[in-house]
Amino acid sequence: MRRAFLALVLAIACAGSAAAHYCAAPLADWQPREALQKKLETDGWSDIAIRIEDGCYLAHASNARGERLHGKFDPVTLAPLPGGGRHHHHHDGDGDDGPFHPDHE
Repeated sequence: MRRAFLALVLAIACAGSAAAHYCAAPLADWQPREALQKKLETDGWSDIAIRIEDGCYLAHASNARGERLHGKFDPVTLAPLPGGGRHHHHHDGDGDDGPFHPDHE
């Protein structure tokens, strides 16, 4: 029974560790930061700052309403990553919240 418990704890620890690192693609496969910046500008982000965190792109910006935005993105596909930042669902009633949400700190 003790072995089964230890195996379960180890499996959970490994799964948690894998979930914390979303991006493991080789740098040669990454799209340039400029590609992410253009994508985000098209989605209404401005004053964009992009850095690398856990092998992913992490972007901070603002939108036309002055809200701070923050998200983590796959460097190969530029897709937003779930749980990749402080994504809070914001509903302003216009029906178009998109995949990017304000950062309410």
